[in-house]
Amino acid sequence: MILVPLVTPFDTQGRVAVGALEGLAHEVLRDGAAGLVALGTTAEAAALDPGERAEVTAVVGRVCREHGARFVLGVAGGATAAAVRELGALAGGPVVPDAVLATVPSFSRPGEAGVLAHFAALAAAGPVPLIVYHVPYRTGQPLTARTLRELAALPGVAGVKYATGGIDAETVDLLGDHPDGFEILAGDDVFAPALFALGAPGGILASAHLATARWAGLAEAAATGDAKGDTALGHRLAALAAALFRAPNPTVIKAVLHAEGRIPTPDVRLPLLPPPPAVVDDALTRLRLVP
Repeated sequence: MILVPLVTPFDTQGRVAVGALEGLAHEVLRDGAAGLVALGTTAEAAALDPGERAEVTAVVGRVCREHGARFVLGVAGGATAAAVRELGALAGGPVVPDAVLATVPSFSRPGEAGVLAHFAALAAAGPVPLIVYHVPYRTGQPLTARTLRELAALPGVAGVKYATGGIDAETVDLLGDHPDGFEILAGDDVFAPALFALGAPGGILASAHLATARWAGLAEAAATGDAKGDTALGHRLAALAAALFRAPNPTVIKAVLHAEGRIPTPDVRLPLLPPPPAVVDDALTRLRLVP
């Protein structure tokens, strides 16, 4: 199961390119993605105004429903009360998501007990299941495998986007012993092939804008236990992912999508800046090496 956290394309006037967003959503779903994430970090959600966020949500949700695909919506996760209000408003939206992706509170570092209390409040307020976005190198808040199991036991928590920046003993512990029905989704693109081999059923991967079918095939092969011959593919996809993240996300991905003619501009909004041309060239070379 590969979910693609969609970029937000901009036109030459700096507005959201709605047609390009819709076309990109159709493309990745046709190529094998199981669903889409709207308003994730890759979407530059923090740089969109409320009207733009509503427009992106409506477009991505509608395309998911047309394809019978999973629709996940990113929500603010820093302040508990604000996140509760945001979740409470979901039922009145044009398309109710299948799940929401909520980041562990950042900067405040509330401790693991505080994280549990935060997500208990969100799960009680939300009309749809939660996927916890665990990304400690952004949030400053590490979580043990034990705490993630406690999160999994909360009613309404369906999974975790696991993006710890590597694979360590906690990773192996969690994947070797986790509650049934709790989805551990790879969130670090470079390490995703390794997490598939350890038992992760899929991932939320920005890199899967590109070579979508190959990412989906790799995850499916690992999930069915038929990974023969896929080691080389896993290494090449990991190398592609590394190239796509050599400048801040989603700058390189947007540049490559633009080079392929899939979005009208490679533009990003401040504080992001365009990536160095050599980085984009390297990413295009890595993409061509994926069979």
